Amino acid sequence: MTNRIMAVYDVDPFYADRFADFVNQKEKVPFTVMAFTTLERLKNYAMEHEIELLLINSTVPKEEIDRLGAARVVTLADGETVPVDGQYPSVYKYQATDNIMREVMACYCVGTTQPALTAIGNVGDIIGVYSPVNRCLKTSFALTAGQLLSRKSRVLYVNLEDCSGLEKLFGEEHKADLSDLLYFYGQGNYSWVRLSSVIYSWGDLDYIPPVRYPEDLCQITAEDMADLLTRIAKESAYDIVVVDLGQFGKKAASVLEVCSTVFMPVKDDCMSVAKVEEFEEYLVRSGHEALKERIQKIKLPYHSSFGRKENYLEQLLWGELGDYTRQLLKGR
Repeated sequence: MTNRIMAVYDVDPFYADRFADFVNQKEKVPFTVMAFTTLERLKNYAMEHEIELLLINSTVPKEEIDRLGAARVVTLADGETVPVDGQYPSVYKYQATDNIMREVMACYCVGTTQPALTAIGNVGDIIGVYSPVNRCLKTSFALTAGQLLSRKSRVLYVNLEDCSGLEKLFGEEHKADLSDLLYFYGQGNYSWVRLSSVIYSWGDLDYIPPVRYPEDLCQITAEDMADLLTRIAKESAYDIVVVDLGQFGKKAASVLEVCSTVFMPVKDDCMSVAKVEEFEEYLVRSGHEALKERIQKIKLPYHSSFGRKENYLEQLLWGELGDYTRQLLKGR
């Protein structure tokens, strides 16, 4: 991993230690995070080492912060943050660490040329989940697989549906999402730091919230989407990227080409069978016939008590679908 330092100092030494431990364990940012329990130790370290990003309590005078020579500075505020000209950007201290890191990464991205930060030696595996069949539990399976895989590996879930419903299920308002990442990519400004600024977590599983504007998916070509996913797998610290393609249409073939495995939920009714056959014929006509060898068709379990919104996410893991997915993923 590229050894760039993010230094953290707060007047509460336990805060800095806990913050650094949490972020280093998650490994979703391209920095080594170091906690400093006293300002003097931070000053001594800064005299001999470069600090790429400094997160420091807002009560420290600006003159002292300037003398530390950090490339970028974000301050920790005890109360409401109000932008002031000439001052460093600030984030509210008393919120979830994931939220703080998203805001810090967003601040880091503004007004700076970001270095090429990559995970050395890490090339993540891309697993696709796609089906031309509707209402086949595709997204439910993708979420279940992602959650189970994340118990042993670092996993990122990417949903390419135009209306996924995930914000309602997770009960969390997303301030950044795939629309932002597609914009950065389109401007030639994609980086691991940009990626870190749009990542949320559900338990051990990290995910990029789906697009807030469905038309954003129409404005990117299948080839560019495949390239973006490949860069995420190559340049981040994730071991596995689970891609839920949704109704990506026949453009899905180009995206599926970058997947090592494709799980395709299917159903037995004649209409569903006909849709799968038509998709397979399209693969042959369009020169993607070899992709058929990587497609694993699956028939997912469904029962009448499955699907209530109140505890839907728990049902994914502990219901019949969870048991089925555990068996399917054995050895991964």
